[in-house]
Amino acid sequence: MQQDHNRQKKIAVINDFTGFGRCSLTVSIPIISAMKVQCCPVPTSIFSNHTAYESCYFEDYTDRMQLYIDEWKKLGLTFNGISTGFLGSKEQIQIVLRFLDDFAGEDTVVIVDPVMGDDGVPYSTYTPEMCSEMKKLAVRADILTPNLTEACILAGQEYHDGKWKTEQVISLARELSEMGPDRVVITGILQGEFIANLCYEKGVEPRFVRTHRVGTQRCGTGDVFAAMIAADAVNGVEFQQSVHKASQFIKRCIQKSIELDLPLEDGVCFEELMGLLCK
Repeated sequence: MQQDHNRQKKIAVINDFTGFGRCSLTVSIPIISAMKVQCCPVPTSIFSNHTAYESCYFEDYTDRMQLYIDEWKKLGLTFNGISTGFLGSKEQIQIVLRFLDDFAGEDTVVIVDPVMGDDGVPYSTYTPEMCSEMKKLAVRADILTPNLTEACILAGQEYHDGKWKTEQVISLARELSEMGPDRVVITGILQGEFIANLCYEKGVEPRFVRTHRVGTQRCGTGDVFAAMIAADAVNGVEFQQSVHKASQFIKRCIQKSIELDLPLEDGVCFEELMGLLCK
């Protein structure tokens, strides 16, 4: 008699595993777990520490990913959510698309964090071919969480430095939503002393969620944000409320990291505040 392994809510998170530096799966696993959802990781690569440090050990997991995933098929696993982070090659994106075919049911929430670039510049791995492949994945998302750079790449628009008008950001989010996602949040928009995230949801008035800026940019904050959005989506939390909660949590984590004088590349010490997520 086959066991039922699907009695608890769970999210499959497809991302790299980084041992030190608080990013990727080592962020997603504890945060999603604290929010009362089982986190099931699919590693895309293994890093001793992330690439902001002077050196690191790296192992590409692409050739093993499908073998790993095939074992989940044998178990008959289903997922309430599927969340994707940084993907390093066309082959990895194609594996993720097949994963969605195999595991994304009618009620599965698909969260895509299209980690493609920042400050108007695509990452070196994101060739035009890679950007085209990522668009195929973005189309499959229920929730899409790009920054302004990534939103422009996906929409085929030109990025510009300086202040973005409200209408420009809303128009950009609308265009991304028309590709497929019901919910889009464009993250990290600088607005004077604030940092804002635009929530765009079909049938709902768009809203900027603002928090006061503290400190400077730290590694892994996007992973904290995506993990919280994914867990809240599976738990049925309203979208704008979820974005507000994630923004406030990250702010408090940054404040605690400054208080402890942590190096920027060490990320945010969310461990000190995990109790807030368990409530």
